[in-house]
Amino acid sequence: MRISRKSWSNFTSHLVMIIVVFVVLFPMVYALTVSTQTSKEYFRFPPRILPGTGSPDNYRDAWITGNLGRLLFNSSFISLTVAVGKIVLSIIAGFAFVYFDFKGKTFFFIMILITHMLPLPVRIVPTYMLMTHFGWVDTYWALTIPFFASATGTLLFRQLYMMIPTSLADASRVDGVKPMQFLWYIVVPISKTNIAALFLIEFIYIWNQYLWPLIVANAEATRVIQIGLKQLIDTDAAVDWNIVMAGTVLAMIPPLIILIVFQSSLIKGLSLAEEK
Repeated sequence: MRISRKSWSNFTSHLVMIIVVFVVLFPMVYALTVSTQTSKEYFRFPPRILPGTGSPDNYRDAWITGNLGRLLFNSSFISLTVAVGKIVLSIIAGFAFVYFDFKGKTFFFIMILITHMLPLPVRIVPTYMLMTHFGWVDTYWALTIPFFASATGTLLFRQLYMMIPTSLADASRVDGVKPMQFLWYIVVPISKTNIAALFLIEFIYIWNQYLWPLIVANAEATRVIQIGLKQLIDTDAAVDWNIVMAGTVLAMIPPLIILIVFQSSLIKGLSLAEEK
């Protein structure tokens, strides 16, 4: 029996996808498994990739030792604030670039795109000096304000609004609708899918930030979860990796919830982008 070329191609594609999924999921599955094991079960040789019997104690110790309640609140508050701030500013900027004429519009838009070419490490020194000048070190201001401006968000909404028929804006103007009313009641509802997709991307991006919070947030009150997990690693003694993994699993819960809530909007937004 001969296997057709199409069947062989489908089999190969599925095999590659299964391998990729396994490689991506294995670290998370391993972390979840280790978080349920006792120290004795974790250090057993050969290692067991099976759930253990220490999950309640591990999660309780991680929560108390690492002060994870405060850390999760800080990361959630900062990620939510930055995501909302980026979306608001990006919508207003994209609306201004499409529906208003002003001198230097093209120049300013190009300058915004140029900033997108500068990664965060390149901007760390001048940004930190600016935060020090403002007295914002170890405050929420330093963890949120520098991330509000978004070249990606501005470009996304600008391109979206350029596809809205100009006759719609002209008709609204004739009916006496003011620009901000047109933005709030007509443009924003059209942008719901893009807003949800951008919110998901930006929330997870800020949640995973490590370098910038490490520099500007050394105080206990403003420390984020990515930095706080280091507290679970005691370099003077043997590391209880089961407790560390329990803290890691707890740190994955908020972005996982956001992903589940907004995944349909993200997929829909990507599908619409491909169609356009």
